[in-house]
Amino acid sequence: MDLFNYKRRLSSVVQIGNTPLGGHYPVRIQSMSNVSTMDTGAGVRQAIRMIDAGAEYVRFTAQGEREAQNLQKIREGLSEKGYTTPLVADIHFNPKAADAAALYVEKVRINPGNYADKARKFKTETCTDEAYAKELQKIRDRFVPFLRLCRENNTAIRIGVNHGSLSGRIMSRYGDTPEGMVESCMEFLRICAGEKFDSVVLSVKASNTIVMIRTVRLLVRTLEAEGMNYPLHLGVTEAGDGEDGRIKSAAGIGALLADGIGDTLRVSLSEEPEAEMPVARKLANYISARACHPPINAAASPQHDPVCPPGRRSRTVSGIGGDCPPAVISDRTGSGDSTVNECLKPDWICTAPEKAADTPRIKHIIDADRWEPQMEACPRFSVHQKNSLPACPAKTKFISLTYSDLDDEIIRLLKTDRTAVVLLNSIHVNAVGEMRAFMHRLLNAECDVPVILCREYNDRDAESVQIKAAADFGALLADGFGDGIMLRSNTPGCDAKTLDGYMFGILQATRARISKTEYISCPGCGRTLFDLQKTVAQVKAATSQMVGLKIAIMGCIVNGPGEMADADYGYIGAGRGRISLYKGKACILKNIPEEDAVARLIELIGKDSNT
Repeated sequence: MDLFNYKRRLSSVVQIGNTPLGGHYPVRIQSMSNVSTMDTGAGVRQAIRMIDAGAEYVRFTAQGEREAQNLQKIREGLSEKGYTTPLVADIHFNPKAADAAALYVEKVRINPGNYADKARKFKTETCTDEAYAKELQKIRDRFVPFLRLCRENNTAIRIGVNHGSLSGRIMSRYGDTPEGMVESCMEFLRICAGEKFDSVVLSVKASNTIVMIRTVRLLVRTLEAEGMNYPLHLGVTEAGDGEDGRIKSAAGIGALLADGIGDTLRVSLSEEPEAEMPVARKLANYISARACHPPINAAASPQHDPVCPPGRRSRTVSGIGGDCPPAVISDRTGSGDSTVNECLKPDWICTAPEKAADTPRIKHIIDADRWEPQMEACPRFSVHQKNSLPACPAKTKFISLTYSDLDDEIIRLLKTDRTAVVLLNSIHVNAVGEMRAFMHRLLNAECDVPVILCREYNDRDAESVQIKAAADFGALLADGFGDGIMLRSNTPGCDAKTLDGYMFGILQATRARISKTEYISCPGCGRTLFDLQKTVAQVKAATSQMVGLKIAIMGCIVNGPGEMADADYGYIGAGRGRISLYKGKACILKNIPEEDAVARLIELIGKDSNT
């Protein structure tokens, strides 16, 4: 992987129906139905909406053999209407359903965590070497006949590992770590390789974007070490809905696409599935436009490991850098807007001197040529004003730089003037690569100046700004770079307060700074046991002011308490009209009526907050 120059990882090609995946083929977009797989008409109609919106593969859950067999009727219904898009069966807990589905669809997804292993009980277990080997043999005995069935029917498979559903056996050795997720995948993949079955796609997903990014990077490193190059499916599970769902998905998936990793992706939103495709396509197109960009010449720091980046240590200047949370800087030099959201208030505002008095409780930055010593605001210098910076008496001084500005003289200045903070900009088509190059140059020079990551996006719609900003900032923050962020845009609908919200959302999505309630909600599928979108809205309305709390809303038990591994509370479908409430991984209330569940959740949270 080239940290600075974008180039797609070249994977093997897997033929999935009439839509091959991997190699030099474009990144494929897919989604998943959320209607019952037994409802043929609804399945066909929803699949058509997804395909018309841009889905190149359509996935259906198959809880049992009946659902797997009914996929044949859905395929026939689509064919009658002229649709030949490949179908994918999603299997959990039931290998017989996987066997049945292999006869009727172009690809079958299996979850190593529950394909042959018993359901995980979230208890600390020990597993001897002998017991571990027996479990692996049991997997092989069950898995090999399935591979032979897939070979006979030209059916591809996806080995799809979820952070929240690792087997007890894996947990006993690795815990719920990136290493455990990768090993869970590799156990099944090594069996495929031994059987010379190569129609395999891989995924390792998590609702935590940082865990997801590091796990995929580790998987790629492991594949390379073992001489494998299978294609990869990317996704952030349970990303949620609306602005937060888009930002979280773009931050996780975009960081990996920027590395050249990924052959197909799904943006998992708690919305109608056809809403996922435009988001996924914008993200894929934004990253792929970097192909064949002007080269970026840079040297990687030997201190930096992209799989587990240590994070760059910077000095502290006026609450920026060091151990301080990443700063949010709102650039209002063009708009003059002085209104702020008190719940998501920026730490600094770039503005004109005459506007600084409008927001007295916030620190201000003004251009150096309009700054005067008696001002409380801090000056912002351009690179052309660098010689004026050392003599300036301000306690904090900002200087706007790009990678091309970072010569030996600038580095000496940044190391000598301990009051300086860099505002890092880039207009390169691969801004992530160029900004990485800047940060690695600082690492190699042992320069600890704080750095604010700055980007500007001017697009037709606000959604595009969300996606692009989250993808770029997300990649850099996941690398451990950046002591703050500043986002600019003239896009309609992106006023200053909206952009401030995006910045706080990006920092929260990358676990860099928590400023609001976080919702871990699944996108729904045929297993979902309640009205997911309605329930998410109800839970949000009742809990949105509970800053720092993480609440999971899960349609069923498949990934429930596991995927909400670090959530404080969970709302999980237990049966039709029945909900179970969790505190952490512990079930506190079982099978309560759905109409009472939101109120009981609030009651549970309130009780805990008073103890």
